[in-house]
Amino acid sequence: MTHQHDHSYCTSHGKPSDAARNRKYDSVPSGHDGVVYTCPMHPEVRQTGPGSCPLCGMGLELESATMIDDGPNPELADFTRRFWFGAILSLPLLVLTMGPFVGFPGIRDFFGERTTLWIELVLGTPVVLWCGWPFLERGWNSFRTMNLNMFSLIAMGVSAAWIFSVVAVLVPGVFPDGFRNADGHVGVYFEAAAVIVVLVLLGQVMELRAREGTGKAIRALLDLSAKTARLIRPDGSEEDVPLESVEPGDQIRVRPGEKVAVDGVVIEGRSSVDESMITGESLPVEKISGDSVTGATINGTGSLIIEAKRVGADTMLNQIVDMVAKAQRSRAPIQKYADKVAGIFVPAVIGVAVIAFIAWAIWGPAPAFSYALVSAVAVLIIACPCALGLATPMSIMTATGRGAQAGALIKNAEALERFETIDTLIVDKTGTLTEGRPKLIAVLPEAGHDEAEVLRLAASLERGSEHPLAEAIVRGAEERGITLAKADAFEAVTGKGVKGIVAGQDVALGNARLMSELGLESAGLADAANARRDDGETVMFVVVDDAIVGLVSVADPVKHTTPAALRALHDLGFRIIMATGDNARTAKAIGARLGIDEIRADVLPAEKADIVRELQAKGRKVAMAGDGVNDAPALAQADVGIAMGTGADVAIESASITLVGGNLDGIVRARRLAVATMRNIRQNLFFAMIYNAAGVPVAAGLLFPFFGILISPMFAAFAMSASSVSVVANALRLRTVKV
Repeated sequence: MTHQHDHSYCTSHGKPSDAARNRKYDSVPSGHDGVVYTCPMHPEVRQTGPGSCPLCGMGLELESATMIDDGPNPELADFTRRFWFGAILSLPLLVLTMGPFVGFPGIRDFFGERTTLWIELVLGTPVVLWCGWPFLERGWNSFRTMNLNMFSLIAMGVSAAWIFSVVAVLVPGVFPDGFRNADGHVGVYFEAAAVIVVLVLLGQVMELRAREGTGKAIRALLDLSAKTARLIRPDGSEEDVPLESVEPGDQIRVRPGEKVAVDGVVIEGRSSVDESMITGESLPVEKISGDSVTGATINGTGSLIIEAKRVGADTMLNQIVDMVAKAQRSRAPIQKYADKVAGIFVPAVIGVAVIAFIAWAIWGPAPAFSYALVSAVAVLIIACPCALGLATPMSIMTATGRGAQAGALIKNAEALERFETIDTLIVDKTGTLTEGRPKLIAVLPEAGHDEAEVLRLAASLERGSEHPLAEAIVRGAEERGITLAKADAFEAVTGKGVKGIVAGQDVALGNARLMSELGLESAGLADAANARRDDGETVMFVVVDDAIVGLVSVADPVKHTTPAALRALHDLGFRIIMATGDNARTAKAIGARLGIDEIRADVLPAEKADIVRELQAKGRKVAMAGDGVNDAPALAQADVGIAMGTGADVAIESASITLVGGNLDGIVRARRLAVATMRNIRQNLFFAMIYNAAGVPVAAGLLFPFFGILISPMFAAFAMSASSVSVVANALRLRTVKV
């Protein structure tokens, strides 16, 4: 399964260029298509087997979410085992060492001082060397590669306390009087080293358990898919086969109550399909021949035969899983600030620890060197920036999972951070504000031309187009029983219409721009066209052999969720602009009805991207929502691109956020999630820094001359773990945030 590893702080110093780093740490051979492991905090680290990150020492996790299995997390199991072993040994160690201070003054006298020291060594050494070995190893690697991180501080603190104590037990005579107490004994710190290891393990186990929840969520998504498909053979026979055996083009029967096996198109049958897994909508959707279906949705009472279009990793379900997993491994820009702080903080803490040791050794009370060691170790431990490293990743991980539940797929952490600041939203009309499934309303032939013939020529030509308006014309002709002809030399004129040859005649269908390009005068039909546009219909001219022979009028119903979503977006502070290729009359009719702030009509695809750039030049933070191929440039140009999940693949690839259900209310949920997430991250950074800022001076002994307060390494370890627990607990609140 994917190792749900910690996102503790890690940084590197004196870094070469990103390209050089990527080459240095990417050991996956070119063309390799097997299992790849990567570091969640350093995606440039990639290798073909498990291991730890050379930059931060973290365990690597599987790059592809589809490789997840339902087995136990080996790191969580290992750390849990080490934690319980360490806790069992540390408990009697604490009783032995702390007994005299909590009402058991004779406990050390019972064993004798020398025997007690050996018991402490026997109990504490396995905890440090076995339970704490992962931290010691990572700490050593951090110094070897000069990538200082939290493990650097843990390894230094624990090692210093344990080595000092071992030497004190084995050869106490090597220590000068400055290390001895009033009884002449050298103090040992086995209990401090052991408890530090156990507390750090506890923090790691808690974090891994929290991250394990994400792995379970991804496995649950994968488990939604069918395991077999009923394949229809070319001879008509049927057989249940493993899902892996299905290929694009195969015909699959979906019986009542079964899960749809793969993404495909209905070629026979009629049924209602429960698509709530994908869209979040509870009402089943009617499916007939020609409709698309999505794998893992549930068929109702009818029987369907579908043609497989996308299988395996190409299905929407698998793409959702991969998108969620990649987003959880991505890093938000705000994390750069945390990295910069920690990049300075780690070396500074080591410096403070050295200064504290020297100061206590020179000016401290007897035994001065023991006080010096305690202070230095406490500084190293309490300053450990575990929580600082967790602050952003834990929130992002939780938020992207919550977004997936709400039907908003966040492609990367940067998009989530940027979306909080967006003040302008540009929306396409067709498929975004509207259903994207227009209906043919009317055919208006010129005098001397037959209505059925005008529609036959227009529909025959449009059969070669994938545009929703074209589909409406073709479907309208078929519903009227018109037999279509083959179109040759088909050409789509972007933003204007289509041209081709039907039954030996030159046919064109498009807007006024296309008429102008063809040198045709459309003024004679302008009044009829404008009247329909004022009602929100889209009107296209039909041209046959260089003459306008009529109009076809198509209407695309507004989605029932759009009005309420637009009101909510206005309440959230968005200025909403509609940019559409439709003419101004149609666009204004719909815009006025919906309360759109600004209308940009007759817009070509390239001009949508220009609108985005124009607004950005004015200092606006722009999000673009669209669903078509023509929206892709604007989606890529926008600060945040939002694709409707019902739209074209290229639009989804160009966007930072994908709305699975394809409705604008998904943008409302995404905005609320972005605001909640960034607020949560800032809270986490506060929790992380307040512990360190307050703890380091106290650990160094700043308050000792005034109040006699000096915290022990054990208390420092507790405070360090508490900061991590605070961050994890706060981040997990995003699981239930209302969006």
